[in-house]
Amino acid sequence: MDGPLEWFGAAGAFVAAGLIAADLGRRVTGWAFVLFVFVSIAWVIAGLATATWSLVIQNSLLLGVNTWGVWQYLLSPTRKREIEKQEKIAEQAREEAEAEAETAGPA
Repeated sequence: MDGPLEWFGAAGAFVAAGLIAADLGRRVTGWAFVLFVFVSIAWVIAGLATATWSLVIQNSLLLGVNTWGVWQYLLSPTRKREIEKQEKIAEQAREEAEAEAETAGPA
């Protein structure tokens, strides 16, 4: 059990988890969940090919969770409006923080 699907699953899970941990914004988190969906599918296929039922069950459940994550972060119309408003507020906060840093001088 060390074929291309498993390597994709391992590397993809690492990248997706890293994107979520980096907290680069809701859209990036949403795309990390898309990657997690493909990783889950790869692990389900690998588990079916080797009759590793715990892997199949675990990743089938994770596929559901990851699909929900895609909905929450990328597809939900309500969440999309929230994301747009949050991004505007975040940009304003960044600008204010930069202005404060400029007026405060070196630390």
